[in-house]
Amino acid sequence: VQLVESGGGLVQAGDSLRLSCAASGRTFSTYAMCWFRQAPGKEREFVAAISWSGRNKYYTDSVKGRFTISRDNAKNTVYLQMNSLKPEDTAVYYCSARPYEVVFAYKDYDYWGQGTQVTVSS
Repeated sequence: VQLVESGGGLVQAGDSLRLSCAASGRTFSTYAMCWFRQAPGKEREFVAAISWSGRNKYYTDSVKGRFTISRDNAKNTVYLQMNSLKPEDTAVYYCSARPYEVVFAYKDYDYWGQGTQVTVSS
């Protein structure tokens, strides 16, 4: 599986962005998908995840109510809608995939995109 993120950029606090992650391969619909982020000098952290069916979604507390993860299995794409962005959301955002089960540790994900930079100015 190859993953390619897009949609990052420089925005002001309170603005919105939508990240996309396009996946190659015929088995996308069987993969759990996850977004992680990494700020300078910090560890990569879990942001949001979605089950292979799309029925189950998970968020870290700091983004609940502001971010929404979704997927379109017909388009092999997962999205992260980010609203009410804050300066502390500034990071490189990575899309990741693993077969079937959602987990929350980045070390357990098999496939990664190259990352897309999100910068939120105050």
